[in-house]
Amino acid sequence: MDRYVIRVNGKEYEVEIERKDGGITAVPVKNPSDAAVTKPVVSSDTKENSATAAGEKVTAGTAGKVWKVTADEGDLVKRGDSIVVLEAMKMEIPVVAPCDGKVGKLLVSEGDSVDMGQAIAIVA
Repeated sequence: MDRYVIRVNGKEYEVEIERKDGGITAVPVKNPSDAAVTKPVVSSDTKENSATAAGEKVTAGTAGKVWKVTADEGDLVKRGDSIVVLEAMKMEIPVVAPCDGKVGKLLVSEGDSVDMGQAIAIVA
């Protein structure tokens, strides 16, 4: 079972995702301190693969278009700080830092289209 933190309208929800019979079931986590941040999803994107392995990948939680880049390379961020804002189905969806650290590499620019699970940045 994988654990994730999902942010909806600025409010965080901690869930566990269980894969069963080809489907996915989300279960709320009772103890917030047990929650882990999203696992990186590996992509064949060459820009992503050229990024340094020393750091945690920040991935898109949904497909969409990069509406705004809110952090620059070298910026110090705390877990939960916005790095980019995606636009999907006329909604603005922040993609946040999974940990405290420094934005080592931005892998997208404003206007880029991204897929769900695609790496957005590296935070080290």
